[in-house]
Amino acid sequence: MNKKILILSVFVVASCGLAYELIAGAMSSYLLGDSILQFSTIIGCYLFAMGVGAHFSKYVKDDDVLSRFVDIELAVGLIGGLSAAILFMTFSWMAAPFRTLLYVMVFLIGALVGMEVPLVMRALNTRQTEFSELVSRVLTFDYLGALAVSLLFPLVLSPYLGLVRTGFLFGMLNVGVGLWSIYVFRAELKNLTGRLLRACAVMLVLIAGFAMSDRMVAWGEHGLFGDEIVYSTTTPYQRLVITHWKDDTRLYINGNLQFSSRDEYRYHEALVHPVLEALPWARRVLVLGGGDGLALREILRYPHIEHVTVVDLDPAMTAAFTTRPELAKLNNSSFSDKRVTVVNADAAVWLRNNGGMFDAAIVDFPDPSSFALGKLYSVPFYDLVKKHLAAKGLMVVQSTSPFFAPHAYWTINSTLREVGMRTWPYHAYVPSFGEWGFILASPQLDYKPPTSYRLPMRYLNADTTREMFIFPPDMQPLPMAPNRLNTQSLVHEFEQDWNRVIR
Repeated sequence: MNKKILILSVFVVASCGLAYELIAGAMSSYLLGDSILQFSTIIGCYLFAMGVGAHFSKYVKDDDVLSRFVDIELAVGLIGGLSAAILFMTFSWMAAPFRTLLYVMVFLIGALVGMEVPLVMRALNTRQTEFSELVSRVLTFDYLGALAVSLLFPLVLSPYLGLVRTGFLFGMLNVGVGLWSIYVFRAELKNLTGRLLRACAVMLVLIAGFAMSDRMVAWGEHGLFGDEIVYSTTTPYQRLVITHWKDDTRLYINGNLQFSSRDEYRYHEALVHPVLEALPWARRVLVLGGGDGLALREILRYPHIEHVTVVDLDPAMTAAFTTRPELAKLNNSSFSDKRVTVVNADAAVWLRNNGGMFDAAIVDFPDPSSFALGKLYSVPFYDLVKKHLAAKGLMVVQSTSPFFAPHAYWTINSTLREVGMRTWPYHAYVPSFGEWGFILASPQLDYKPPTSYRLPMRYLNADTTREMFIFPPDMQPLPMAPNRLNTQSLVHEFEQDWNRVIR
């Protein structure tokens, strides 16, 4: 019976160890960007720390193995359980020490986890388990635990519990193993009462943290965003936060500002109207991204537009801007228009599986801050869009800032040209973003910027439109390679550009 308990504990501790590693990687990717760099360095640090822990496990005396195993379970449960909450609030309120604290915590957890399996193997060895059976059983359950968490974390735990609550959950599992070990091996443990009290105290801390997770996240996000949070949710795809202060409503996706209601009209007028004003014959429009409905609002102002298809990955995004009155007001309830069809799907998959043609395409994705987003700015993706675009149709891509991220901006331009498109780069000043860039593209059209607009505008007129297509000396074109899927150079250029700007 005792052997089975120890073997089962390997499954649990392996699950918990991998969970803490995934939480740290996801948290750092969410807060710092560049998911490949974050996960690579965290995995490397964690595995190195496990090796260090495994080495130091040899200094534990044979008659002290079970006692130290229980102590390690309590320590891993406490540090790992609190890790996500501590890291998130540290970044929110004092960002400078975040990276140092991240790797310190990963190393501590890895070192402690690295001691667990050797101690279990030694405990089994003293119970006269054959070496071949010992190794096979321990490693089998170790890998099974890792498999279980690797499936549960992205599919269930992260989207439905969130990172902070998931951390507390696995902390409780670690402490649960410690409590069960105290009960089963009570006759062999030293200072039984002291260990039991410590285990109960740690468990109470973790239970309290689990219950208060939403409050902790809200407190941390208030420090991160500053304004009152009126809506927040974690979906299987992203973290959505909407804030409000006076007359300003803001949307953040994974911590990055998407719009401010005070000046979003500048962005969306510049995104939509230089395209549709040049296509008075347009009837069908495709919107890729744009789940807030603000670009859609501008498109629907044209009476000759007969149908708009909006393809946005996240149903929670389009639902929020359809059903929440304060958000639907921003887009004039555009999703309720009979001319609109909303498709919640991956844009690349949808384009491959559908054969419809469009007169115009508005591509309004978040910035290419990760490889998942970078593929939506790649040569294969733009080639797919081109196949759905009329020969003399137009597409426009929001393209980051030509001032703050010039290498990323001109990489997008090169990528569009790589698929045989003519391009017309332009930019507009949006106070909440700064100087922001867009790129018009067409397979065959000889585009000329509008000199007037049929609809009344708050920002655009003949003068502002003419200036948008003129680049001053500090924003001149750069010779950049196109963004290909196998290299994803755009993501690296984007990160490097913004790292030069953001402290």
